[in-house]
Amino acid sequence: MRRSILINQNWWFTDMENQTTGVNIPHTWNALDGQDGGNDYKRGSCIYTKEFNKPEYDPQRECVYLEFKGVNASAKVAVNGVTVCSHHGGYSTFRAEITHVLKAENHLEVRVDNSVNDSVYPQKADFTFYGGIYRDVSLIVVNKTHFGMDSHGESGLFVTPVADGSEGKIEIEISANAEDEKVQVLLLDREDRVVAQGTGKHQKMVIQQAHRWNGVKDPYLYTAKAQIILEGEIVDEVTCRFGVREYSLHPDHGFYLNGRSYPLRGVSRHQDRKGVGNAITQKEHDEDMALIREIGANTIRLSHYQHDQYFYNLCDEYGMIVWAEIPYISEHMPGGRENTVSQMKDLIIQNYNHPSIVCWGISNEITISTKNHGDMIENHRILNDMCHKMDPTRFTTLACYAMCLPWDSVVHKVSDVVSYNLYLGWYVPGLWLNDVFMKLFHMIWPKRCLGYSEYGAEGMPNLHSSKPCRGDHTEEYQAVYHEYMLNCFERHPFLWSTHAWNMFDFAADARDQGGEAGMNHKGLVTFDRKVKKDSFYLYKAWWSSEPFVHLCGSRYVNRAESVTTVKVYSNQTRMELYCDGKKVAEQDGEHVFTFRLPITGRHVVEAVSGTLREQVEIQKVEKPDASYKLTKSKKKSRNWV
Repeated sequence: MRRSILINQNWWFTDMENQTTGVNIPHTWNALDGQDGGNDYKRGSCIYTKEFNKPEYDPQRECVYLEFKGVNASAKVAVNGVTVCSHHGGYSTFRAEITHVLKAENHLEVRVDNSVNDSVYPQKADFTFYGGIYRDVSLIVVNKTHFGMDSHGESGLFVTPVADGSEGKIEIEISANAEDEKVQVLLLDREDRVVAQGTGKHQKMVIQQAHRWNGVKDPYLYTAKAQIILEGEIVDEVTCRFGVREYSLHPDHGFYLNGRSYPLRGVSRHQDRKGVGNAITQKEHDEDMALIREIGANTIRLSHYQHDQYFYNLCDEYGMIVWAEIPYISEHMPGGRENTVSQMKDLIIQNYNHPSIVCWGISNEITISTKNHGDMIENHRILNDMCHKMDPTRFTTLACYAMCLPWDSVVHKVSDVVSYNLYLGWYVPGLWLNDVFMKLFHMIWPKRCLGYSEYGAEGMPNLHSSKPCRGDHTEEYQAVYHEYMLNCFERHPFLWSTHAWNMFDFAADARDQGGEAGMNHKGLVTFDRKVKKDSFYLYKAWWSSEPFVHLCGSRYVNRAESVTTVKVYSNQTRMELYCDGKKVAEQDGEHVFTFRLPITGRHVVEAVSGTLREQVEIQKVEKPDASYKLTKSKKKSRNWV
């Protein structure tokens, strides 16, 4: 049976200045300089080395692979001075067989490069391209007769489930160097009971009375277990979980899951963290998922690249509908076509079995650069056709930046459905323009499914205003913006999906906005995941069934106005407001409760709904607190483009 040996510990890292230090994997050399602004983080070639003993294996029966889960962006791997593989694409798994070069003691060298170039995506985008070996590295010992491992990080097992009434019709495709009759496949339910089985590398099975994978309410998972059996012995085994579900899209009514309307309302996510960059562990993935689940989202756009397999697994387990995409972003590079194809193959092959994934994202804001338009269109058509050929069960999409894309452009007609990154009300004045855009698009293309792939506003938890306005970066304006957008989406139920930008603040070293360089502050939660902004609770009020009350403005303590606005976000329908222990108002409503409260000194304000309550302290001051406002120097704003 195959064995996986993690080799994350005790590496040597040599940087661009030829300085060598000891590190453990996951690791990035841009954990700090990729987050401090200036667009000057180190991009170039660094070297990782490690000494390791030859693993125990039977050379007559077994072989050894080296596996990398993520190296950004290009990697050249050598064992004992022999180059065993190269890989271009910083977000997917790749492997190399190293049996032929192994010695008793071995020297592993990985040259990692995140340099500026014109052939490996991404090169231009609103996030930091961290260099390093930032996901796990393993040795895999496997029988010489084994499931596929050599093509685009494959698992060797591909499961295609089709829901047909009460049945689940399951098609199995196996990649293996074993004879057909040596391959056995078992399908197991959640209690590990065999519900179907068969022999061969191409099989069709039926699960009677199949339990549907039904989103966040009931994400039921089956397990497919494939085995190679030689002379009565199981010599290799791979497993995957899968879900039996069906989905569809309607231009007037949006997304359907298992035959019922299922509006997709959720968030986008970047993978990095404060102080560690993209070199995160399962603990951080779990924390991110817990926060996304807390607001009641049912969909995640995993932007703008392939995420860790562990997080896709979490999406399967918790019923999140996923948009998965490659980093073909912002600027088309004629020399990068082969790389877009390779990265898309990696994405599909490595993620084919995840029931959470319903669509493949071809590109994002690619028309920011309008050069080589014809070549760009051809690149999109190649990717779109390839997605359908490799995976006929899922639809394709892309994210358009409307300001750089005429409505008659061919770009937004290539994929099956289209979504837009629109910041009307933030970068452009007029929140009402969102209603205009949706109505006009739906009127002009009534049969075209439309989504909102990005929308948002910067929100700094240290900046506040009694009169929030576009561009002030206050926590209050971010909340006003999202209040409008949530109501807007309700007015236009035909949208197939909406994904708030972003669930978390993230690093974009080229930015200098809101008084903190190197950050995009559009998250509902801060970069360190320690502060849930008021907007976080707004979404929870709309989407979550967990009873709660949130009194906004806990960080807006010093208030110069004589009568202040007090907002409460809740999923309850009746709210009472108390000031210094006395009830001053009550209100019926939903989601947002707004009160006007006279203040004269220091007050304890409390929101109460039944047994739920929350309080904040505020105080009247003579003049506005200067620390709550962007200074002239801070207002000198630099976007990433």
